[in-house]
Amino acid sequence: MRNILVFLCLSFSASALCSDEFHWLMADGSIAPERENQKSISGFGGWLLVTPDKDWEQKWNTPYENVPHFSEAEDVKIGEELTILPFFANPKLSTTANFEILCDIKVQKPDGTFSINEIDIPCARGELHQDPRSIFLTQTVIKYIGEKGDPFGTWTVYFEMKDSIRGVSVPLKTSFNLVQ
Repeated sequence: MRNILVFLCLSFSASALCSDEFHWLMADGSIAPERENQKSISGFGGWLLVTPDKDWEQKWNTPYENVPHFSEAEDVKIGEELTILPFFANPKLSTTANFEILCDIKVQKPDGTFSINEIDIPCARGELHQDPRSIFLTQTVIKYIGEKGDPFGTWTVYFEMKDSIRGVSVPLKTSFNLVQ
């Protein structure tokens, strides 16, 4: 596990020249390279973060001007827990300032089977009264606890965010390793 302060600097910085353009930014202001777990397509941005922080919710629920700092996890042991946090930015708003994000969520075990395989789950929706280019957390968060009997190896998380109003999907992928 390692701290990702620098990653958060780039992730919580966003750029938009208009509501249909959005890019994740590096700490120096340059556009961040696209990654499997963080990208933007046609103005809609998505990001998956795997954290071991048990207090992630407390860190997230702070005043807007406070940038939370999360740890990132690559490995987990039996009995330890991880949380996969799906963030999004710049959803397209309807004429009444509403947005809707649906998600396809799959968690693939090292043996190729799926522990989660859901399609079109409502992940975030509602009326928005702030800048849509802000960073938002979906209402759907995945918690993983390493249990006896779970296969050791790489667990892969596929999380496709669909901006229903914009008609754009952002496919994201991340992973973690269950180790002995």
